[in-house]
Amino acid sequence: MDDATRIPGAGEVGTDGAAVATVAAVRALVAALPTTAAPVVVGVDGPSGAGKTTFADLLARGLGEGTAVPVVHLDDLYPGWDGLDAVVPRLVDGVLAPLASGRPAGYRRWDWAAGTDGAAVAVPAAPLLVVEGAGCGARACAPYLSLLVWLDGPPAWRRERALARDGATYAPYWERWAAQERAHFAREGTRARADLVLERGPRNSVGGGDPPD
Repeated sequence: MDDATRIPGAGEVGTDGAAVATVAAVRALVAALPTTAAPVVVGVDGPSGAGKTTFADLLARGLGEGTAVPVVHLDDLYPGWDGLDAVVPRLVDGVLAPLASGRPAGYRRWDWAAGTDGAAVAVPAAPLLVVEGAGCGARACAPYLSLLVWLDGPPAWRRERALARDGATYAPYWERWAAQERAHFAREGTRARADLVLERGPRNSVGGGDPPD
């Protein structure tokens, strides 16, 4: 949405104050939601390397207050390196729609080495669920999301982070995946529909922040 709260940050997501402030903002928004039978689902979307996985885990801990909040990572659902758009129906049909209607939910974890679906994973019914990964904020997912958080950062910084994390495994596919992200986000208007936007960046570009963990 155009009036989304935008929070600048720097350094690594797991420790800097902007990420903590965003968790607090999400908690306040969740507390203000009307009570329904369906679970509260918070989506964490944005391009690769922006810190979605770390932030989603931080958010799950912050929302849980001592109770485990399940997190669905779309890295487990993408059907290969050309599967960004294809993950949306897998997420909706396997997880979001079933949970919303009180049915068992789950998915087949993608086996990246074998290039095929692997083990079945059940997603537990819980009052809160965090879903993270590029594509989780697509328009087809929107009816099932209670809140949408967008993480972003300069492309060169994101690429450096992603390759430091995944190294040679990701390097040959970076531009191939980035092209899918650009097309997907432009078509879906994901950032414009986010409730909260967390801007990431190098530690010295904004000021403050902590060194990488």
